Amino acid sequence: MATNRTFTMIKPDAVANGHVGAILDDMIKGGFKIVAMKYTKLSPEMAGKFYAVHKERGFFGELVEFMSSGPIVAAILEKDNAVEDFRKLIGATDPAKAEPGTIRNKYAKSIDANAVHGSDSDENAAIEGSFYFTAFEQF
Repeated sequence: MATNRTFTMIKPDAVANGHVGAILDDMIKGGFKIVAMKYTKLSPEMAGKFYAVHKERGFFGELVEFMSSGPIVAAILEKDNAVEDFRKLIGATDPAKAEPGTIRNKYAKSIDANAVHGSDSDENAAIEGSFYFTAFEQF
């Protein structure tokens, strides 16, 4: 059964390029309600913990370096069928393959600097959301 919450991060590239407001607006216009949000910066250690699932992959070091290179905006979003609908809203990981109008099509520069993270399953959404937010920080 699909849950009604997902997790996202606006990544350092999109923050540095001034796209936070536009991306949040796209999320809200997409029918998502923000139930938790914070502006923060990951240390390399925290980025490594968050992306530990990729530890054995060749790109892990670069991913950790990128994700700790500048501030991010972490958020939990709410909507019916949240994970699947958010994946549609953000588009393909490679912005060159993302459908027109999707967040990555509009704001991402490359497959590595792809503007946003979106949970890939209900289970991961819960894990990722609780990585950043306590129960008291979710509304």
